[in-house]
Amino acid sequence: MHLTSLNLGHARAIQNGKPSGKSGIFKLPTLDAVQITQDGLSGDVICDLQNHGGPDQAVYIFGQPDYDWWSHELGLDLPPGTFGENLTVSGLESAPLSIGDYLHVGTVTLQVSAPRIPCATLAARMDDPAFVKRFRYGERPGLYCRVLRPGSVRVGDPVRLEPYTRETVTVLEMFRNWYEPNQSADWQRRYQAAPIAIRAVKAK
Repeated sequence: MHLTSLNLGHARAIQNGKPSGKSGIFKLPTLDAVQITQDGLSGDVICDLQNHGGPDQAVYIFGQPDYDWWSHELGLDLPPGTFGENLTVSGLESAPLSIGDYLHVGTVTLQVSAPRIPCATLAARMDDPAFVKRFRYGERPGLYCRVLRPGSVRVGDPVRLEPYTRETVTVLEMFRNWYEPNQSADWQRRYQAAPIAIRAVKAK
């Protein structure tokens, strides 16, 4: 696998999204090298800090196979950055990965912390009020990651997957479970064992 696109967002007006009326979801590719810190990508803008960004969700990744599926599903040519991801990676399907898996991008090490849960901003970005539901049932959520080893990346850098070897849950399991009204004690235990993003746990 390799990094096919490196995408940065700037604050831009958006209708029917978050109350602020601005979003950094509109990301555009850059060919420049970009520094990744524990807070995310230098030069990338996050407007809704309550729901996005932070150390546990510093980087959002979407894989090319997931893009290909959505392009076929929507009948559209979707350019990199459409889903608001920072990194677009060849050969990477998000759903089968596990929380805790490591992704080595060049000299940077990332750890998968949560799936993306769709919101009104994504629906507004896609100009489709029903897209939150479509994204849910598409089950190709992409990956939020924390940064374990900062560094600089650029398009073409190799990407290597290193599986997490301790108790965990898959990205797809966590994504599906978000929509369940009740979480069993076993699920709570599994969540507590896995290195999940704190924001990804629903308050009960």
